[in-house]
Amino acid sequence: MTDGLTVELGSRSYPIHFSRNASAAIQQDLAEATAKGQQSVLLTDGGVAQAQGEFLSKSFGAIPRLTVNAGEKAKSLESLGRVHDFLAANKINRQGVLWVVGGGVMGDLGGFAAATYLRGIQYVQVPTTLLAMVDSSVGGKTGINLAAGKNLVGAFYHPQAVHIATDFLATLPPREFAAGMAEVIKYGLLGDAALQAQLEGTVLTPAHAGLPAVIRRCCQLKADIVRADEQELAAEGGRALLNLGHTFGHAIEQVTGYTAYLHGEAVGVGLAAAGRLSQKLGLITAAEVARIDRVLAAYQLPGRLRAALSVAELQAATARDKKNRADGVRFVVLNALGAAATRSGIPPATVEAVWRELGAV
Repeated sequence: MTDGLTVELGSRSYPIHFSRNASAAIQQDLAEATAKGQQSVLLTDGGVAQAQGEFLSKSFGAIPRLTVNAGEKAKSLESLGRVHDFLAANKINRQGVLWVVGGGVMGDLGGFAAATYLRGIQYVQVPTTLLAMVDSSVGGKTGINLAAGKNLVGAFYHPQAVHIATDFLATLPPREFAAGMAEVIKYGLLGDAALQAQLEGTVLTPAHAGLPAVIRRCCQLKADIVRADEQELAAEGGRALLNLGHTFGHAIEQVTGYTAYLHGEAVGVGLAAAGRLSQKLGLITAAEVARIDRVLAAYQLPGRLRAALSVAELQAATARDKKNRADGVRFVVLNALGAAATRSGIPPATVEAVWRELGAV
């Protein structure tokens, strides 16, 4: 897993580096930045600081560091202000570099801080969770949450580079690894039937020899989609396909206050919901829905709500989703396992029936 790939975006293209341990590459990049007169600072969270303290010290030395609380609630206006104040206190100029080490929350927060400080400074992603490695660190979506919904404030702003190191996964809690697998399953379902079949036939673990290639495949799939539809402007399909399971999942997260489910867990329920919605629309069979349920269960992901939630609240949260258009809620559905499409104009009663099948009341 030493070869890299490039997210092709013309003058804004950037590399994704794959390795077991990124420390040497980071030290080299920092040295080169210093030689060019660029100042570097580090953003991470308390969980990473505790689990990866040795890595942080070895890789980043004594550069200024801001450590924020771990968890989805860190994606807030308050945390964004803390990062801006940190950058200002360290006199970071437009040539400065913000290194962001952590999972998807840190990547979203740090990327948005970089996009908005001095109208844009460089940042580098060092994802430490499986979910961030295969999804959120690639593609330039940055942002924070509001009380009204998830990721309602943000920007498309790409990193200078992404360093993916699989050694981080050895210390990742099993629940976090499972949450990351929800995004891997998503990629198989939306556009890679061979990957989906592989996931159904083999249960991957952090130590599995096949995992690095799967991570790289997910990054390649996302890079290809982002290159074709960077800012999710395609009338149908395009980058919106990456939201498979997320319209449902984001509603679950919002209604539960971002505390009951990890993002990947909510996406797992969302994938089960997307499968059922697709069946109700006559696109896939009950047997295919059962296959989705089985692969979610194989990775200890919830395929239904853990506790009853209000259908009315879930429907209201879905209606506020940032991906909606003038013609209403836009869902990603499955024409087959491995082939997704966007669909608007679905009757609310059909969506409500899906929620009820998954345990909403």
